[in-house]
Amino acid sequence: MKPVAILYDPVFKKHDLGAGHLECPGRLDAVMNALRELEDDPRYIQVDPEPASPEDISRIHSSKYVDWIRQNCEAGGGPYPALEGILVPETWEAASKAAGAVIQSCGMVWDKEWGGAFCAVRPPGHHALKSSAMGFCVFNNVAIGAKYLVDEKGAESVLIVDFDVHHGNGTQDAFYSDGKINYFSTHQFPHYPGTGTVHERGEGEGEGATLNAPLEAGCGDAEIMAAFEDKLVPWVAERQPEILLISAGFDAHVDDPLSDLRVTGEGYRRMAGILKQIAEDRCGGRWVITLEGGYNLQALGESARVFLEGMVG
Repeated sequence: MKPVAILYDPVFKKHDLGAGHLECPGRLDAVMNALRELEDDPRYIQVDPEPASPEDISRIHSSKYVDWIRQNCEAGGGPYPALEGILVPETWEAASKAAGAVIQSCGMVWDKEWGGAFCAVRPPGHHALKSSAMGFCVFNNVAIGAKYLVDEKGAESVLIVDFDVHHGNGTQDAFYSDGKINYFSTHQFPHYPGTGTVHERGEGEGEGATLNAPLEAGCGDAEIMAAFEDKLVPWVAERQPEILLISAGFDAHVDDPLSDLRVTGEGYRRMAGILKQIAEDRCGGRWVITLEGGYNLQALGESARVFLEGMVG
């Protein structure tokens, strides 16, 4: 069995949106402390991620926006309302390495050098738009990785599954007309950012390649599992993906301050079981996880660990 890589760099903690911000460096302490239990398990390896180049990032984002982020960070940063926080000098390196971690993982997993990958990164990515940050996200890490797979590895069908409590509007927008990259999302609705209805199914060549499963406030393990079993599984059979990318936001947890959903650690473990089966049955065993939200630190760490363990088996 090929090792499963855990990608992390301390620079991710140097990106700081401001005092008291929920998307804080301590989130990665919580995740990495929880994953420390896996350090002696020979199935896992620790990997230092490589940064994405501006050209890599510009597969999804406008080159003008990419340059603007870099130049502002080099100039010392400052308030950035679209990010709901501030840029600091280290944001550029952290954001480029977050995207780079997903690209690196996609390449190594596609080539079957790794048995899977978990990208413990920040800033998160799934809200980031072509020419703007949004909702704590600078660059859309998972979207950049997916486009790399199509452009550089010749992938014909990539599956992105996003179970953050907030709909990944940036990811959906990036591929709404692209039939090669398929996007499935469970999320609370109505909720920030206001997108993700069942009627949003793609357009043009991408029609049918987007599938949203919105959940009402108060829903928990039973409802999210039903969405996976009744909607995701049959849809995946139609889309025939070659690799599974997972936007893993653990803020649908019952204890998360930004969520009215009630998913538990056991729910995340069961979700992992379904996604592992999809990866094995449909994707040649290929899967990559990238961290999105999760703002109760204890719940975040525990959920990340049980989910990763569920994927590895």
